[in-house]
Amino acid sequence: MDTAAMTVQGFLDALAAEESTPGGGGAAALAGSQGAALVSMVVRFTLGRRKYADVQAEMEGYLERSEALRQELLHLVDEDARAFDAVAACYGMPKDTEEEKAARRAALQRALKGAAQVPFVTAERCLEVIHLAKPVGAKGNVNVVSDAAVAAHLAYAGLRSALINVRINLKFIRDEAFVAEWAERVDRLQQGAEAAYREALEACRQTLGVAV
Repeated sequence: MDTAAMTVQGFLDALAAEESTPGGGGAAALAGSQGAALVSMVVRFTLGRRKYADVQAEMEGYLERSEALRQELLHLVDEDARAFDAVAACYGMPKDTEEEKAARRAALQRALKGAAQVPFVTAERCLEVIHLAKPVGAKGNVNVVSDAAVAAHLAYAGLRSALINVRINLKFIRDEAFVAEWAERVDRLQQGAEAAYREALEACRQTLGVAV
């Protein structure tokens, strides 16, 4: 699947179909990508405006990062589907002999680790979008800062959704050390996200003067 080549209708049809991919992990990454796109939009409405000349260079840097995140998160929609498909393929492996059963179990465990790591990357990138929404919301063109608030909401939804997918895969992994390490990473990321999300929304609220 190449999400970037699909229409919105085509992707939504695929998401609604009786198929496992694209699924929640892909939807999470797409939410983050939309958030990054909105950050880019706010920045573009800020660049070149005399009123915001003092933040021109700063905004150029934000735009470079938001555009990179937009593309990376879009790519992660497909990466998530591939990771899930790798898990699903393991269930089709032969299991007639003890050797085949052992090979199937080993392959499944490897695939589950990959399926846990991909949405974690999605969550990390969504957190970066949230971090960008704060200064862009504080210093961007006030006429479109409401879109920076929406960007923060979308990225936060993508992050929380992606972490669900990490946790569900960890549930089936037998490597206790791996599970402990990644569960701790998930907890740390979520804690950091809560603070970043609040700060981004507060920056937008201060600029707009309305609840966001």
